[in-house]
Amino acid sequence: MANTKSAKKNNRKTIARTLRNRSQKSRLKTLAKKVEALASADESDKAALKAAASAYISAVDKATKSNLVHRNKAARAKSKVSQYLAA
Repeated sequence: MANTKSAKKNNRKTIARTLRNRSQKSRLKTLAKKVEALASADESDKAALKAAASAYISAVDKATKSNLVHRNKAARAKSKVSQYLAA
């Protein structure tokens, strides 16, 4: 349990950041699943795949900028998506 005012404030900040990070990571996972589903679909809807890939890459870049996702993981994710688009 926090004793000082600054420690209590740090706890509040940590809780807020954790919630924000959790929602952002969940959004990334959702977008990734959407891209995977569109890429593995039998009838490829290239326009929908391109739109989903663009949204996913943008979200990954933003998460990387705020150090939510490591830059190497982001590079792997973007590379995988570009492979889907090329196929």
